[in-house]
Amino acid sequence: MSMKWLSLLLLLQLNCYFSSGSCGKVLVWPVEYSHWINMNTILDELITRGHEVTVLISSASIFINPNTQSSIKFEIFPTLLTKDNFKYIFKHLLEKWINFAKDSFWTYFSTVQSTFLEFSDILITGCKDLVSNKKLMTKLHESRFDVVLADAIGPCGELLAEILQIPLVYSLRFSPGFALEKYGGKLPLPPSYVPVIMSELGDQMTFMERVKNMMYVLYFDFWFQTFNEKKWNQFYSEVLGRPTTLFETIGKADMWLIRTFWDFEFPHPLLPNFEFVGGLHCRPAKPLPMEMEEFVQSSGEDGIVVFTLGSIVTNITEERANMIASALAQIPQKVLWRFNGKKPDTLGPNTRLYKWIPQNDLLGHPKTKAFITHGGTNGIYEAIYHGIPMVGIPLFADQPDNIARMTVKGAAVRLDFSKMSTTDLLNALNQVINNPSYKQNAMRLSTIQHDQLIKPLDRAVFWIEFVMRHKGAKHLRPAAHDLTWCQYHSLDVTGFLLVCVAAALFVITKCCLFCCKKFPIPRKKEKRE
Repeated sequence: MSMKWLSLLLLLQLNCYFSSGSCGKVLVWPVEYSHWINMNTILDELITRGHEVTVLISSASIFINPNTQSSIKFEIFPTLLTKDNFKYIFKHLLEKWINFAKDSFWTYFSTVQSTFLEFSDILITGCKDLVSNKKLMTKLHESRFDVVLADAIGPCGELLAEILQIPLVYSLRFSPGFALEKYGGKLPLPPSYVPVIMSELGDQMTFMERVKNMMYVLYFDFWFQTFNEKKWNQFYSEVLGRPTTLFETIGKADMWLIRTFWDFEFPHPLLPNFEFVGGLHCRPAKPLPMEMEEFVQSSGEDGIVVFTLGSIVTNITEERANMIASALAQIPQKVLWRFNGKKPDTLGPNTRLYKWIPQNDLLGHPKTKAFITHGGTNGIYEAIYHGIPMVGIPLFADQPDNIARMTVKGAAVRLDFSKMSTTDLLNALNQVINNPSYKQNAMRLSTIQHDQLIKPLDRAVFWIEFVMRHKGAKHLRPAAHDLTWCQYHSLDVTGFLLVCVAAALFVITKCCLFCCKKFPIPRKKEKRE
């Protein structure tokens, strides 16, 4: 072994001895696409600090690449789905969600509901294939992991933690209607001033908006199902050999790492086992590739606009691409557009197409004036980090809510992807670029993001290490988990007090009637004429 590798090994050992947490073993249950980008950032930092990281993925995984040069260990388990099947199903569900009209509440959310239930069936198939793999499960038992780090939007991590009898840490952006946060984490979110996710409301609600928010809360609480709970409850009960539910198992999580922060969120109550880590993937900009830097510099004083619809949506219809290209051609700024389709006929000389762009580095470039985004949390946080105003074109999931938050905070203008015209996009860009208030508000959010005692990534890693050091964090878990629904809302106490008041009134009334009957009030005799 060369001296170089010996030195590296020694440094890792020293890091293990002197870091804030002793080196441990982390088992990871991830979710695909942008969720993995966040999770991978945490894993890289854990490895840097000397921890051993093992990621469980199915053979159908389409985004997570186990062949990349990394210190992460991957355990690949076979599943009934193939990569092509998974890719086709995912694309089909995505297109159905994006293209369905949002004009009708019931029809739109019926489509969203069916999408989630289909996705739930895919997830439960993968989970069953994992836990039924006796060879792999035996290996996991023998590996003696210290903690499970899981993405809460993809169930199974909590089941693994329960089977292996080890602590559980969640990573989560949101769940529809805050179902996981409220019923799994017991996070109190009063609908009077906390807008429910997917309602696209702000926190300063009018009376009718509060009515709308309450209707959304009731819908998500009593009608909408993020997962097919009946199937998951039955599956978990069979595996664990005792009656249980999905949310009961989720409720055993020791820590929730929420991928937002107060620069993004509206103020609301928070529990001690919930920590904000939004923007953990953000970093200072690196130099651009030479060809790209030359194009950026050619923009002069006008600057550049960065345009991407994220890692999932890489292609759009030819008609829509031409409409967008026509608008971009009319602005003085140079445009860098991540686009994987046919070159639009209306593409202007100021616009260049790229199959991939270094998004963070472009947003951190001093010549960047605006960011056209689909509203994914990762992209929005990079824009916040670098203080760049946005034109939001949300497509699905939390994206409409994300853009709604940025609009309320004065850092973005929102457009409807299915209805916007060339003029709409052009006006939105001119508004964001030429109205200084958008840049000022974006910089204000950036200042808040940077003004933290502990960086988001360090905070995320600290709590994972904390859970490993203390074999859990049950002292931070609220007693609400041990209460029934009636007890949590104090309906039993309210009922008892009402009975006491009713009983007291009954006794007082009876006593008064008895006294009146026993001791009648004598009537004055009428004077006789």
